[in-house]
Amino acid sequence: MKERTVGFYEVVRMKDGEARRIPTQMDWEGVLSDLSQAPVTARTYEGESQMVGTIATYNMQDHLLLHRVKDAGEWLSVVNWDTGDLRELEQSAHEGYVDTSVICFLPFGNIVGIMQGGVSAPSHRALETWLNGIRIFPGDELQVRPVVAHAEVERLKTASGASRVEVKIMANKMGALQDRKGGLARTLRVAGDAYGEISVTMIISVPKKRELKEHREHLLADLEEISDVVSGAERARARLIYSDPGGTEQTRLVELVEHSITAKKRVPATDQAGNSIRIVSAVDAILSAAIEHEDALRLAADAGDS
Repeated sequence: MKERTVGFYEVVRMKDGEARRIPTQMDWEGVLSDLSQAPVTARTYEGESQMVGTIATYNMQDHLLLHRVKDAGEWLSVVNWDTGDLRELEQSAHEGYVDTSVICFLPFGNIVGIMQGGVSAPSHRALETWLNGIRIFPGDELQVRPVVAHAEVERLKTASGASRVEVKIMANKMGALQDRKGGLARTLRVAGDAYGEISVTMIISVPKKRELKEHREHLLADLEEISDVVSGAERARARLIYSDPGGTEQTRLVELVEHSITAKKRVPATDQAGNSIRIVSAVDAILSAAIEHEDALRLAADAGDS
């Protein structure tokens, strides 16, 4: 079963040459509903390539399928794996072959999740071109940009503890840990010394028990000690604990390294009976990834808490 990448992107508004976040959630549900009733000409834009949008409804929710129409001059063939016979595909005047991407609009932050069906399927740039080309919101010029989890190292200073830390450090960063005394630095250093030129991924989680409060405080202190190293790591995130004067605690997922938020998902193409389920599988994968990364997505898009 092939693994495919889910990428998350934010739709923003361009004004005076500057990209500006849209402060309210746009009516994507209404847009998709209108598009489902629109003729194909209203859903088609032709620029460097011809793109067509169609609507797929799954679990009573509409999703966008964005297609790049293959040029009529492209050579397309089908091979029969049993016989080895090759058959040329010819396009008629009323038909076309397409590369397809599945796009889900999330209910917060004007964020979309995109899964491309292949390397030549529409990307987020193609979505941007199509949205502006068919004038989805007349008068608005939209930009579709990757959702980037911003580094928030400064938040370590105001936290009271850490319940979970995930760090991935490449071999070229290990030398910076030599003089650090804390448990995180020591554990990473031991792994590097034992196995040489390796990358190390470490996850430490402290259960939310009252008697383990000191352990969470200790984990935060060890993370602060190497904050300058993990800010340049391949991946680093932590679930921090904040205490208010009333004694209640809140947790927050903090990204310590800037990176685009993506996820790898396995996407079956057919069910046990051989029926195509690739679109349903893609939607399930995108929505599943959105749930897994919801905290980081909301944080990156300033979309508030769930």
